[in-house]
Amino acid sequence: MAGGATIAENVACVFERIARAEKRAGCAPGSVKLVAASKTQPLSLIREAYDAGITAFGENYVQEAQEKISVLPGAEWHMIGKLQGNKVRKAVTLFSWIQTADSGKRLEEISRCAVEEGKVVPVLLEVNLEAEESKAGIAPEELPVLAGISVNLRGVKVSGLMAIPPYGIDPEESRRYFVRLRNLRDALARQIPSLELPELSMGMSGDFEEAIEEGATIVRVGTAIFGVRSWR
Repeated sequence: MAGGATIAENVACVFERIARAEKRAGCAPGSVKLVAASKTQPLSLIREAYDAGITAFGENYVQEAQEKISVLPGAEWHMIGKLQGNKVRKAVTLFSWIQTADSGKRLEEISRCAVEEGKVVPVLLEVNLEAEESKAGIAPEELPVLAGISVNLRGVKVSGLMAIPPYGIDPEESRRYFVRLRNLRDALARQIPSLELPELSMGMSGDFEEAIEEGATIVRVGTAIFGVRSWR
């Protein structure tokens, strides 16, 4: 950990920063969900975070998540990486939320598997705000069609949008992307009144406070909790 801080100390600090940001944004205390991005983190550190008060974790890979979920079944688990077609069924059985739906085909696959499992999966539509080739996500102009498809799918409940601003930009510069995602969500809610879209998943370790100030209801925080991770 940076500066020798423990996981518990990092978690307390992140919760405190979220509470201050909620207050600045005029949000109800505790209204923003903290998802600890635990990709590549060992079970020992994830358990420390859980014991420190983290109740929701985000994973990028289904196979990696499986063992972790079996050890901490009481936690809420979010799929925050790109979901491959051959992993949909397993993801539906393992995860509480899928934040990265980005095509009609994927929504239909999730719904079909969920119906067969007797459940309804909360889903967020991932938006690629800048058409970055390195990122997944649907183009903003395609959102109404994708959301419209979801209305007739019994196994999914589209609850909002998710996006990642371009990497490496200043947190203040991230604001315009957060505002854009919020505006896209609001426009979509007006276009399809039958959809309830309360959620905006945006903001990570470097900019989650700015994201909350611009309307985030879910933040995905990894480094600020676990320290710098080994990328793969």
